[in-house]
Amino acid sequence: MGTSVGLRLGFVLVAWGLVSVIWVPPVAGRFVVEKNSLMVISPSELKGKHDSAIGNFGIPQYGGSMAGAVVYPKENAAACDEFSLPDLFRSKVGALPNFLLIDRGDCLFTKKVWNAQNAGASAVLVVDDKDEPLITMDLPLEDDESAKYIQNITIPSALIDKRFGEQLKNAVRSGEMVNVNLDWREAVPHPDERVEYELWTNSNDECGAKCDMLMNFLKEFRGVAQLLEKGGYSQFTPHYITWYCPQAFIISKQCKSQCINKGRYCAPDPEQDFSTGYDGKDVVIENLRQLCVFRVANESKRPWVWWDYVTDFHIRCPMNEKKYNKECADTVMESLGLDIKKVEQCMGDPNADSDNPLLKMEQDAQVGTGSRGDVTILPTLIVNNRQYRGKLEKKAVLKAICAGFEETTEPPACLSDDIETNECLDDNGGCWQDKASNITACKDTFRGRVCECPVFNGVQFKGDGYSNCEAIGPGRCRINNGGCWRETRDGKTVSACQESGDGKCQCPLGFEGDGVKVCENINECEKKTACQCPECRCKDTWGSYECTCSGDLLYIKEQDTCISKKAGAAKATWAAAWVLLMVLAIAAFGAYVIYKYRLRSYMDSEIRAIMAQYMPLDGQGEVPNHSVEEIHA
Repeated sequence: MGTSVGLRLGFVLVAWGLVSVIWVPPVAGRFVVEKNSLMVISPSELKGKHDSAIGNFGIPQYGGSMAGAVVYPKENAAACDEFSLPDLFRSKVGALPNFLLIDRGDCLFTKKVWNAQNAGASAVLVVDDKDEPLITMDLPLEDDESAKYIQNITIPSALIDKRFGEQLKNAVRSGEMVNVNLDWREAVPHPDERVEYELWTNSNDECGAKCDMLMNFLKEFRGVAQLLEKGGYSQFTPHYITWYCPQAFIISKQCKSQCINKGRYCAPDPEQDFSTGYDGKDVVIENLRQLCVFRVANESKRPWVWWDYVTDFHIRCPMNEKKYNKECADTVMESLGLDIKKVEQCMGDPNADSDNPLLKMEQDAQVGTGSRGDVTILPTLIVNNRQYRGKLEKKAVLKAICAGFEETTEPPACLSDDIETNECLDDNGGCWQDKASNITACKDTFRGRVCECPVFNGVQFKGDGYSNCEAIGPGRCRINNGGCWRETRDGKTVSACQESGDGKCQCPLGFEGDGVKVCENINECEKKTACQCPECRCKDTWGSYECTCSGDLLYIKEQDTCISKKAGAAKATWAAAWVLLMVLAIAAFGAYVIYKYRLRSYMDSEIRAIMAQYMPLDGQGEVPNHSVEEIHA
């Protein structure tokens, strides 16, 4: 069964009240602590990278990072009591956020972080009180009073080792500025453009605050999960934790009521009361049904239907209304178009004295492999084979999943307003911006802002995204005239922007300049580059010139000369006459050619007709020659 199953067995037996009579062999569980990087920026003697263990509550900034100034309280160093002022550690406008450094011990991790959050801290660093490997700060038991506030913890927290924590405390006490950076960017592997994630869950809805949190998450995350799955961006797999009953107690009342398949697969009693309500075996059977729903839906290429089933079952078949049963489950499956017979075949016989292949696979999967530890916490989310740490909440989980994509391959769901960092709101994120056209290269993502030249109204911009972005290609002149000079006078607009070519700004004909800031009139008359004949009178206009002739003369621009209007008229008349003569000549020649062709054809046909009377032609039979005698015979 693996080492972790033995550890889980110990917990479930406590719930059954059998721990006094059952001995569980001591075995070593394999629990992997998920870490993020903590980089000390100052002081210089502490500068460097250190590990920190991500707390299993609050909202870690998966895919991003957070810089802050470390603060150590003079009083209430363990943060087990409420701080005197609600904004005691809230940073001032324009300053770095405050990371509260607190000591481990005397109270629950969640209470420490909750008190720090209420005092204005942006993150919490808990200093271990023992020289030991880092551990995961986990949630308390479901029935603890902290269940009232754990769902409202929104700041990230991390545990650091004792030696490093003492160094930070000494630096703060001595008055030095201690700045650190918490980095979650490598907390989730992101090798490619598809994320594989799994959720270890439970169908029990009567286990208190933790079950309520799980059910709310399933309902809120369903839409996003289905979009990712339908788009081929993710591969999701649900899992369910089960335990086994020791061989010596298989025939006991407790094992019979909490297990199926002769003690092989068990779950705790939902109400922790064997005398009332549902039994653990009811939970195991529904867990098995939900596994089979996923398998049948996956075989029909609709794996996302699992999300519909579990949320609908929770709403329509709750334990407190006595509807947590097969009849209600069948109604839900029928409404979703699932094949009930296939689901039942997949489930098998829960009373059989043999292994259930599906549940056996689930128990084997509970044992960690590779970089993933054993599944010992319920619920557990695993993204790209790395266990998620933090609050099971839509926004936080989506960030963790999005962090699993290779950069630039994130689906649209990862670029929604819900999880953007909104860094572009502060001084445009330091990126290029065209305020006149309201175009920016700043793009908010869940990882932080990116300075990337945009595509605006179908026009591509190119540049470094920080100090320069230029419109290129067709349509570039529609965007702020392509950054080129443009001017309008008397209703006439002239521009230096070119849609084609190399895209550079070039002053149009009749203008000279850099094409960006200025294009000036060439003034050809003033420079004596046009209209220079003795009779010509030149006048510069905007972008061109006007040339007139004195007296009764006509200006010819091509020759830059003036001629008499009569001479011009005579020339025009002679030109028209020549054109007319050429047209007549061409028409006469054409008529002659047609006449000759038709005459030749007519003569040929006449000759053939005459010759046909005296001799046979090709293709014509020989004409018989009858003598006079034959005629009179």
